[in-house]
Amino acid sequence: MPDFDLVHKQLLRNGVNKKLLWTEYVEHCRLGGQIPLMYSQFCYYIQQDEVKRHATMHLSHRPGDRIEVDWAGDPACYINPDTGEPVLVNVFIAVLSYSQYTFAKAYRDEKQHSWLQAHVDMFNYFGGTTRMLVPDNCKTAVIHTRNWYSQQLNESYHELAEHYNTGILPARVRKPKDKPAAEGNVGHTSTWIIAALRDEQFYSLTELNNAIAERLEAYNHRSFEKKDGSRYELFMEEERPTLKPLPEFPYELAIWKKAKVQYNYHVSVEGMLYSVPYTYIHKAVDIRLTDFSVEIYLNQSRIASHSRLHGRKGQYATNPAHMPEQHQKYLEWDGDRFRKWAETAGPNVCHVIHAILSSCRVEQQGYRSCMGIMKLHEKHGALMEQACQQALTYSPQPS
Repeated sequence: MPDFDLVHKQLLRNGVNKKLLWTEYVEHCRLGGQIPLMYSQFCYYIQQDEVKRHATMHLSHRPGDRIEVDWAGDPACYINPDTGEPVLVNVFIAVLSYSQYTFAKAYRDEKQHSWLQAHVDMFNYFGGTTRMLVPDNCKTAVIHTRNWYSQQLNESYHELAEHYNTGILPARVRKPKDKPAAEGNVGHTSTWIIAALRDEQFYSLTELNNAIAERLEAYNHRSFEKKDGSRYELFMEEERPTLKPLPEFPYELAIWKKAKVQYNYHVSVEGMLYSVPYTYIHKAVDIRLTDFSVEIYLNQSRIASHSRLHGRKGQYATNPAHMPEQHQKYLEWDGDRFRKWAETAGPNVCHVIHAILSSCRVEQQGYRSCMGIMKLHEKHGALMEQACQQALTYSPQPS
């Protein structure tokens, strides 16, 4: 008999077919003095072996145990009222494994923010959380390390799961049977919701989602084909009481990014710059970004936080405490402080300082000259008062 494990592996390789393998099998048998199978029998036994390899197992789910989530394969669309062009949007599907109770809603894209917002809306729709979340092996859920046995979760997704007190168990790559409820309902949703709305026109995402919500309600109340009741009845009677309660406060959507501290002790985030203590210059840091705040972490310890800037790109948020001491001193000096110092240094020094600041088109242009006079005064003391007196005899506005 052929080695069916070897045959199965060889058939997965490009260009290899049963005829080629049978020819090699016949040659091997003749060299060993054995009688080979005919080609028809060879194919028959391979077919029987493949049937055994496709055995499936029925999984019994417990109420409140898991939610399976995925994006629908077929997009929905609405009409842009300004241009008249169709706008394609993605439909998020979530299914409670036990009751098959389903949530569906359209979002503008499949990016991180939409992915997290979809989960927040899903938990609110179900009115509770389950023990596990089973997502696809997408980048918004899993950082791809090519090692299924030690998968690294996306930080933002992991933070959301921690907030809702649930665990994440990603499906294996290209293994839809790991989340059969979601995969099955993706097809049903495409038929009973997306396809059912194919001849209707919507002019905003809100209009589209209102129509999806109506179809979803009817879908969840539709009776099962092979058992009694509906998804809604099974959910309300058996699964809803077993869900864990929602947290007291809603989850604040947060995106995690990586950045390096620049030499000006700022990190660039979405075109804005936020300060960190200057001792962390050139360090790689993690940034937690929400709609209202920016938090900067190093080795899981927060080293800075700022209110998030909005509007024109290139704005700076600087905490003076993050600056080196000499920079802090420079920042502290302005025209009023130079004038106040000059009053203690003597009348002639005061006259020169006033003259320098008033002679510049922009007052800040005279700060370096004033700083130079201060340094000379520190070095020479009372001689500086005499020097300023002599300088004023040459010009009412000495440089």
